[in-house]
Amino acid sequence: MAKKEIKAVVKIQIPAGKATPAPPVGTALGPHGIQIMDFVKQYNAATESQSGTVVPVEITIFEDRSFSFILKTPPTPVLLRQKAGLEKASSNPGKEIVGSVTEKDVEEVAKIKMPDLNANDLEAAKQQVRGTARSMGLTVVG
Repeated sequence: MAKKEIKAVVKIQIPAGKATPAPPVGTALGPHGIQIMDFVKQYNAATESQSGTVVPVEITIFEDRSFSFILKTPPTPVLLRQKAGLEKASSNPGKEIVGSVTEKDVEEVAKIKMPDLNANDLEAAKQQVRGTARSMGLTVVG
């Protein structure tokens, strides 16, 4: 079978198991002419176990209007907010501390994010997570 021609690659962040044809999904996929409900059903089925988190997805749209998608790991700030038990991060990072995470939390987040980070080892991944925590107004303790 010949390779399909790629028409577009669309990246969006959607709450797991809660995709609907409304924006942002409809506005991102509609112009490319794919069946939005097919994507919504497949995405919701694939992410139902991760309910409550935001799961980025990379959708590859082909010339024949078929598609495939790859689920990514949740964004680092979302994982850190869950670990710290916060609704949102600091609106004034660097000057305002809104919470803290432990070194163990940082390591858990780094292990989850490892496939999507450009880090060579776990220590480098932990450094990236610590930097994200700092930029959110979180302190790392322990």
